[in-house]
Amino acid sequence: MDTKVIKSKFPIFKNKIKGKPLIYLDSANSSQKPKTVIDRISKFYSKEFSNIGRSVHSLAVTATNRFEETRDLLKNFINAKSTEEIIFTKNATEAINLVAATYGEKFINKGDEILITELEHHANYVPWHFVRQRKGAIIKFAECNDKGEVDIDKIKKLITNKTKIIAITHLSNVTGAIMPIKKIVDLASEKKIPVLVDGCQGAPHLKIDMQELGCDFYAISCHKMYGPTGVGVLYAKKKWLDVLPPYQGGGGMIEEVKKDNITFPGSPTKYEAGTLQTAEVVGFSESIRFIEGVGIKNIIQHEKEILEYGLEKIKKNNSIRIIGDPKNRGSIISFTIKGIHPHDIATILDEEGVAIRAGHHCCQILHEKMGIAASARASLGIYNSKEDIDVLSDAIKKCNKVFNN
Repeated sequence: MDTKVIKSKFPIFKNKIKGKPLIYLDSANSSQKPKTVIDRISKFYSKEFSNIGRSVHSLAVTATNRFEETRDLLKNFINAKSTEEIIFTKNATEAINLVAATYGEKFINKGDEILITELEHHANYVPWHFVRQRKGAIIKFAECNDKGEVDIDKIKKLITNKTKIIAITHLSNVTGAIMPIKKIVDLASEKKIPVLVDGCQGAPHLKIDMQELGCDFYAISCHKMYGPTGVGVLYAKKKWLDVLPPYQGGGGMIEEVKKDNITFPGSPTKYEAGTLQTAEVVGFSESIRFIEGVGIKNIIQHEKEILEYGLEKIKKNNSIRIIGDPKNRGSIISFTIKGIHPHDIATILDEEGVAIRAGHHCCQILHEKMGIAASARASLGIYNSKEDIDVLSDAIKKCNKVFNN
């Protein structure tokens, strides 16, 4: 894969940071956007804009069709059975909140158990905490090991006849650990327990096939998939959408409104209240086409090569501690440098044009388990190269000189 060609498709890389070429290693936070996505949003606002699903004039019909075309594309991309299983939300966090609120309201009662792991992003813990507070449920945490991975046996041992749902990350945004989702789903299916997957890191970096994974719910963050901000996706099996209550009330999600009663349509309309983020959803269609154009297998292979190169290079620096060493991992390297705060690391790297993230990455429980308050994180995207890793490595050496001289 020619990284220079790929990078040329992203306008932001024409810019310089502090006079240096931009080395963007923060894709786990949010990925950069190809020009095709930017141009598609501009075209929609310039030539096709209207609110959708309401008016019958030409612009409204065109806008509605473009919006639904994205739903069709996404259905095929993730291999859902029907577009009725694709719900657009404002982000993946809202997608998880939707499930926690509706499923929690209908199926979780006092003393029931919710099973998650110590790897979870706050987005896949806090919504379940709300259910715990509201319904008197119990949250169980499957422990991670020193390598930053969760063994499936840890999950199996926590399952009881009170387990109502398993909510789990596909790919850890700290250690990079890839969870064996299909095996977990098979295990849960034996007990008829639904599984929600936080796919924020999984969807951009792995091949996701809903028929193969078999999970009941899968949350997607579009802005991490080279797409616009303000858009998330909830995939949900239709059997659940048919029985779960609406999440939010308002225009667009009703069937008939009377003074004494309101009825609701089927999915996805029932779950898409109000004016939706139309331009962003339309723009996301180009993100899907971009990924398909490059090929997810090519993306996986490219990121694997850069990851292996990066791990090998960084491990040579004795002052660095890499957080986690999972056997099956995605393109994330979290680390600390002895004697230097992660925020200081990120500041020095920025002077060299290198963008990383520093902090707890919305995973305080995992950081506490690893015995640290924060870490620095370099995360890869399709536009990264071995040369980027070399610049990162040199910038880390500069950190050592500045703080540990």
